[in-house]
Amino acid sequence: MLARARTSRRLATALAGVLLAVPTLAACAGDDGGGSEEAESQTPEEILAEASTRLTETSGVDLTLSTPSLPDGVSGITRAAGTLTQAPAFDGSITVVFAGQTVDVPVIAVDDTVYAQLPFTPGWNEVDPKEYGAPDPSGLIGQDGFAGLLGLTDSPKAGESVRGGSNNSEVLTTYSGTVPGDAMDAVIPSSSGDTFDVEWQVTDDGELRKATLTGVFYPRTDPMTYTVDFADYGTEKDITAP
Repeated sequence: MLARARTSRRLATALAGVLLAVPTLAACAGDDGGGSEEAESQTPEEILAEASTRLTETSGVDLTLSTPSLPDGVSGITRAAGTLTQAPAFDGSITVVFAGQTVDVPVIAVDDTVYAQLPFTPGWNEVDPKEYGAPDPSGLIGQDGFAGLLGLTDSPKAGESVRGGSNNSEVLTTYSGTVPGDAMDAVIPSSSGDTFDVEWQVTDDGELRKATLTGVFYPRTDPMTYTVDFADYGTEKDITAP
């Protein structure tokens, strides 16, 4: 009887240890989706300010802006993709819908001048991108572009944190808010809404990975959405006029 009692006590002790360990294991498993201690101690405004600084200070970044479609009858930009540098400069392409036609246009922007290879026109030509509803792409990551919009986000609120990036190795947190319409025209010159809903997806290291912009981008149309992806911070590229 004494041996049986001792065995029962040992089993009870072992079982208690296992039960006490379960919450600890669950907490460790949950850490994969959470932010760093530093990020958790910052306000959303501080995190967006850091993301803005990262954009303006990086030597270069790859950017892709896109929307599935434009409102009927609208001429404007459906996609822009390329490398932006701190110069500021841009080397890539812009896809525009103009006069009912969709055209991919190679673009280089440097020294406040935008050059494009226009359809049916030989070589490179200086253009005013606003004629096509597009911005000067060299300024998209500066204070007149996304870096400025990050700082102008009103009442940002933190959302969920998820795994993402290359090999799911990054923790990404979404911050939502609004930005004034008169600041959005640096990104889409035809922007017509008074305010725009924005969602910024920021890494634990303070790098902006994705922006989702929703509002009235073209006069007398319904709200639509542009998404913008940012990758390869620290890219270096010597971009010169063609």
